[in-house]
Amino acid sequence: MTTVTDTASASASSGTSGTTSKTAAASTSLLADYNLFLKLLTTQMTNQDPLDPMNTSEYTQQLVQYSQVEQSIQQTGKLDDILGQLLSQQMAQASSYIGREARFDSAVAGLGDNPAKWTYYVDGTPSTVTATIKDALGGTVATVTLDPSETQGTYKWDGTQTDGTKAAAGAYTLSINAQAANGSTLPTTINSVGVVDDVVTDGTSIMLGVNGIRLSATGLVALTAPSTSTKE
Repeated sequence: MTTVTDTASASASSGTSGTTSKTAAASTSLLADYNLFLKLLTTQMTNQDPLDPMNTSEYTQQLVQYSQVEQSIQQTGKLDDILGQLLSQQMAQASSYIGREARFDSAVAGLGDNPAKWTYYVDGTPSTVTATIKDALGGTVATVTLDPSETQGTYKWDGTQTDGTKAAAGAYTLSINAQAANGSTLPTTINSVGVVDDVVTDGTSIMLGVNGIRLSATGLVALTAPSTSTKE
C-alpha cells in the first residue's frame, strides 16, 4: 500500500490550524485598522474648526461597520472551533471502520498491496458484458469480457494491463458496457470495495484510506467484515 497516513495527518493538522490562523490574522488586521481609524478620527476632531464642526454621521456609520466586521470574525472563529470538535468526534466514530471492508458509491478503486476490487449490477439481461479499466489520466489500461449470465457480482483486478505488464499502484476507474440482445445498452451500477486502512481529515471532511487511495466517507454505502472470497 502506498503510504499516505503521515501525509494525511499533516494535511489534517494544517487544514485545521490554517483556518484558525486565517481567523486570527483577520482579527489582528481589523484591530490595527480600527485603532488607526480611531487615531485619525480623534486627531481630526481635535483640530476641527469650531465654527464649522465636522459631520460625525459618516464616522458613526464606519464605527458600526467595524463593529459588525469584528462580530463576524468572532463568529467565524467560534464556528471553526465547533467544526474542529465535530471533526474530532467524526474521526473517533470513523476509526471503528478500520479493518472492515467498505463499499463506496464510486467506480474508483485503489490498486496497492491488494488488487483493485469492485461490485457491479446490470439492470436487465445482457448478451455481452465488457469491463474497461482506466487510469487516473483517463487512459485505458485493460479491457475484460465478463460472464453475461452473472448480472451481479464482484470483479478484482490485479493490475495486469492489456499488454501483459503490471500497472503502477494508484487509483483506477471501472466502467461496464452491458449490451442486450437487441443491441441496446443496459444501465449498470458500480461500487468500489476495499478494506479501510486509516481515517484522515483535510480539515473539513473525513477521508478513508483504502488500498493506497483516499475516498470520502460521505460516499460510504456499506460496511462488512473483510471478504476472503476471490473472483477474477
